[in-house]
Amino acid sequence: MDTTKTSGAMLTAMRQTVPLVQCITNYVAMNIAANVMLAAGASPAMVHAEEEAGEFAAISGALTINIGTLSTSWLAGMRAAAKSANQSRKPWVLDPVAHYATDFRRAAVAELMELRPTIVRGNASEIIALAGGASKGQGVDSRDPVEQAEESAILLAKRHETVVAATGAVDFVTDGERAVRITGGSPLMPEVTALGCSLTCLVGAFAATSPNDPFAATVGALATFASAGETAGRQAEGPGSFSWRFLDALKSLDGRTLDSEARVSAA
Repeated sequence: MDTTKTSGAMLTAMRQTVPLVQCITNYVAMNIAANVMLAAGASPAMVHAEEEAGEFAAISGALTINIGTLSTSWLAGMRAAAKSANQSRKPWVLDPVAHYATDFRRAAVAELMELRPTIVRGNASEIIALAGGASKGQGVDSRDPVEQAEESAILLAKRHETVVAATGAVDFVTDGERAVRITGGSPLMPEVTALGCSLTCLVGAFAATSPNDPFAATVGALATFASAGETAGRQAEGPGSFSWRFLDALKSLDGRTLDSEARVSAA
C-alpha cells in the first residue's frame, strides 16, 4: 500500500469530495447505511430498479451491491448497474450476503462475480464459501473466524483480480499480493443490524475517492469503521446506545485522529 495514502488522508479527501455512491442494499440496511454514509461525509443513493440502476451507476462515483434481500427484479437492477459501472470505469463493491444459503443466491453471486467487482467485502464464512471452501455460516451469520478465511481471501483476489476484505473481530484485506490486518471496533458491532452492510457502502465511498487504489481505499474504510466502533464501544451500555454513539463517533472522527488511532499491520 502506498504509505503516502494514509487512511486519515483518504477520509479527509472523501469528505472534501462528498462522493455520490449508489447503494443497492437490502431493506434491513437502507436506513442505517444511509446514516453511516452521511455521518462519514458521503452522499448515498438507494437506487436499485432495473429501469434506472444502470443509468444511475454511470453518474455515481461508485456502486455497491448487497444481495441481502434478493429478488429477481433486484438482481436485474444489480446486473444493469454493474455492467454500467464497468463501462463507465467506476469502482464497484460486492457484498455476497449468505450467498451459500440457496441455489438462487449462489447463481446470482456467480453471475455478479463474472462482472468483475472491484472489491468484495464479506464476513469470514461468506469469503470461505465464495472461494469454494466449507464454511460454518448459517444464514447471514458468520460462524468462522477471519483468520480461517485469509487463505480463501487471497485465492479469491488472485482468481478474480479483485480486492477482498474478510471482516470480523480483526479485518483482513488483500489484493492477492499485498495483505493487511485491521484491529479495532467493538464486540457490540455484530449486535447492531446491518452495520456490516453499511461498511460495504462506506468502502464504496472511499473507492470513489481513490479509484486507482482500491486496496488502500478498502483499508481506509475499514480503519475508519474500526476507529469509530472502538470509540463508541467505550461508552455504550448496550447495542441500542452503541448504534447512535457509533454515528456520532463516525461524524466526529477526523483524518489526524484516524491516523493516530488506526491499527493496520502487514499480514
